[in-house]
Amino acid sequence: MSSGMDWASDRLAADDGLVSELGDGGARVVSVARSAAGPDPAAAADQVDATGGVWSPGRRRLTAGLVLTITLVAFESLAIATIMPTVSDDLGGLGLYGWVFSGFFLGSLVGIVLAGQASDERGTRFPFAVGLALFAAGLVVGGAAQSMPMLVAGRVAQGVGAGAIPAVAYAAVGRSYPPELRPRVFAVFSSAWVVPGLIGPVAAASLAEVTSWRAVFLALLPLVGLAAAMAIPALGAHDLDDEPAGDGTDGTDGAGVTPTIDPRIGAVVLVAGVALVLGGLGAGSPLVGAPLVIGGAVPAVWAFLRLVPAGTARLVSGMPAAVAVRGILTFAFFGTDAYISLAVTDARDQSTWLAGAALTVGTLTWTTGTWVQARLVGRRGPRWLVEAGFVCLVVATMGMLLVLRPAVPAALILVVWGLGGWSMGISYSSLSLTVLALAEPGHEGTASAALQLSDVLGVSLGTGLVGVFVALGDARGWATGSSLTLGFTLTLAVAIGGLLAARRLPECLPSD
Repeated sequence: MSSGMDWASDRLAADDGLVSELGDGGARVVSVARSAAGPDPAAAADQVDATGGVWSPGRRRLTAGLVLTITLVAFESLAIATIMPTVSDDLGGLGLYGWVFSGFFLGSLVGIVLAGQASDERGTRFPFAVGLALFAAGLVVGGAAQSMPMLVAGRVAQGVGAGAIPAVAYAAVGRSYPPELRPRVFAVFSSAWVVPGLIGPVAAASLAEVTSWRAVFLALLPLVGLAAAMAIPALGAHDLDDEPAGDGTDGTDGAGVTPTIDPRIGAVVLVAGVALVLGGLGAGSPLVGAPLVIGGAVPAVWAFLRLVPAGTARLVSGMPAAVAVRGILTFAFFGTDAYISLAVTDARDQSTWLAGAALTVGTLTWTTGTWVQARLVGRRGPRWLVEAGFVCLVVATMGMLLVLRPAVPAALILVVWGLGGWSMGISYSSLSLTVLALAEPGHEGTASAALQLSDVLGVSLGTGLVGVFVALGDARGWATGSSLTLGFTLTLAVAIGGLLAARRLPECLPSD
């Protein structure tokens, strides 16, 4: 579904003689004279730029480039999710079904951390270009895959590139758009999922049926080139904040944003540890699985706690709680979402068209929910919206458990997963707004990397652990519906836990 392209940061900008305030009626910009000599032309120009819209001349190319990139990611996400049952039937290896998704997101963890650091140190253009190149290489390997392990390898490479894209875009939006425009920017970005949501699943199913599922991977390559041509020139090579970066220790809400270990080392340790845990859980033998789980969990937890804000594991109010809740949310949602197609085609013996339609409906309701969230977050606050989102997700996951039953009409999945998409639309962006509103100037990349790391770790664990149930059922001859029932029961429990954890979020955005 969505790759996390929702950003916001609300902070005062007084150093250039401007003060921005976000109120119920929108933003107002007040010019402050810096001297008695007369108006400062540079400040006047900055004021015009600050009040321009998302599509103003100074931002038009950047907005278009980022929207195109999101469209590319949207097509990839929906297309691969739609055709995966066909791919699994062709290559075999249902036991690795979950690894196609979890491997992608484990690779994304590495890309997120490295790109977030590079964005703060070198600007956004270089890591963005490298991310697109790796994404394209992964598509080529995936399209040429002759086995499920080869497909998983291609997805890992693709994931490293895909992880760099949202981390860079978070930093770019934080530096290129004033606070009052950022909720609107996120709504525009979410709208970039509408066209892929409408035609992506149908196009992927048709292309796979007429030619081959391999064509679905390879057909995305021209979009990568177009996205690069549009976005890279618009990104600044040295777009770093002129202010010295804060230390991120100005209080509980922003404490410990800066990683306490080298992010490159931490990312590798985290990914290796999570991979060992997932491998151990799917090993089938306790004698083999237990050492892998223990040997992977210890270093993974150690690395994660040093890459995210201090207090994340304890749900400390403010940024730590928001980062943690984001991971819980993505675990619960994507742990179910990744298996929609498998539930429809294998568990209910329906066509890929129905699976694609369910993904389309979920995408459209996610987009609609994002626009509603942009209007409500200033009045209702992030806590209310995220709690409402978790309530909807709990109901949607319970609905998926019903859809797995043969006596229930399979078409009910359209309503059920439409509610699931809505749950993400009203809650996902609210967490982004909360985290980056607390980011220190110059730390946008690091803060967004922490948010995305928790985000993608949740996806990796959700898809991976449900995949463990699928692999276990395949090895023991269970019906696919039975395996997914266990998996969706897990995501339901996590969603209920997220509803409780959301109580640690602030009632209002920090700027309010």
